Amino acid sequence: MAKSKRVRRREQPPAKKTPKTAENPDFGGSNPSWQIRFLEIQGPFGWGVLDREKLEQIRRRLADFETMTWSEILIRGKKRNHTIQVADLPGKNQRRLQEIGQGDVDQLVSLSVSGRERIFGILDKAVLRLLWWDPEHQVYPSRKKNT
Repeated sequence: MAKSKRVRRREQPPAKKTPKTAENPDFGGSNPSWQIRFLEIQGPFGWGVLDREKLEQIRRRLADFETMTWSEILIRGKKRNHTIQVADLPGKNQRRLQEIGQGDVDQLVSLSVSGRERIFGILDKAVLRLLWWDPEHQVYPSRKKNT
């Protein structure tokens, strides 16, 4: 006699699945990490001009940021570290983003190293894609009030 090869189930599987994680989780509570693939070496905001001492200062500053969350960096430290709308950048800097294949972003992140010195990048989830070194605050020049 041949046995039946029909599959038998004890219970019916659920008809509707629900995701276990949110589609757009908030990364404000995450610690930052860095991506250097788009880091520019040449040009007006290239990293190639850095000497060993300045590079070490930047490394220490980024290491300090790694002990914080993105909320601490961008919300509590918003006077020194903040986002900037790409539409508010000077036209030449908007064009440069297009040239390097990053023209589809809406905003950049500006991180203060010291005084006028800034690091600019693109925040993608909790990872900052480092782009530009700006020692003279020229990527997004400050507009002083009442002048």
